[in-house]
Amino acid sequence: MTIRVLLAEDQALLRRAFRLIIDAADDLTVVGEAGDGREALRLTRELRPDVVVMDIRMPELDGLAATAEICADQNLLGTHILILTTFEVDAYVARALRAGASGFIGKGVAVDELLAAVRTVARGDALLSPTATRALITRFLAAPEDGPPHLPDRLATLTAREREMVALVATGLSNEDIAARLVLSPFTVRTHVHRAMAKLEARDRAQLVVIAYRTGLVRAAPSGTDDRPVG
Repeated sequence: MTIRVLLAEDQALLRRAFRLIIDAADDLTVVGEAGDGREALRLTRELRPDVVVMDIRMPELDGLAATAEICADQNLLGTHILILTTFEVDAYVARALRAGASGFIGKGVAVDELLAAVRTVARGDALLSPTATRALITRFLAAPEDGPPHLPDRLATLTAREREMVALVATGLSNEDIAARLVLSPFTVRTHVHRAMAKLEARDRAQLVVIAYRTGLVRAAPSGTDDRPVG
């Protein structure tokens, strides 16, 4: 199945370059381009793309506000947001993830990395750069600066195993990593993760990370140490 992509970037030259790269892939196609956040919102509602590659700094409506509106729209649950940014570790990126974005990439990304990022986000997996994720979580996701955290009661619907899975996902482990650690099959892990996502109404794994930290299921550890599941 072809993955349908909308490009939201105010620099026409960069949009053109990304379009050429994406359209050259057999399994990807660009269905639209937007030069500002308001146009990105309109085209997303009109075209229902699988992935929106969203720049943060755009005129009219910035990428953060556009992301929040798209992710809050129940008619657009099948659309995932891939944030495009100049700086990987950025408070704006954390806000975008809280709003519902699935991950982020830098504007200097290599061709293969861009294509892999679109595919990763399209299938509902989180794309959080390994070099930036821990700093991002430690500095922003665990902080209450954007309002009160989700109540821990939100986790009450999860089984003990599902809570364990969410906690491990939040530390950055893949399904294969979790399977190896718990001596389970990757399929079993994926099943538990997807059930947890459904119960918590998380769009994807990136949202599981946000929920895990905001509920206190996982706490950011001091710099240089591993983040710790609670309990």
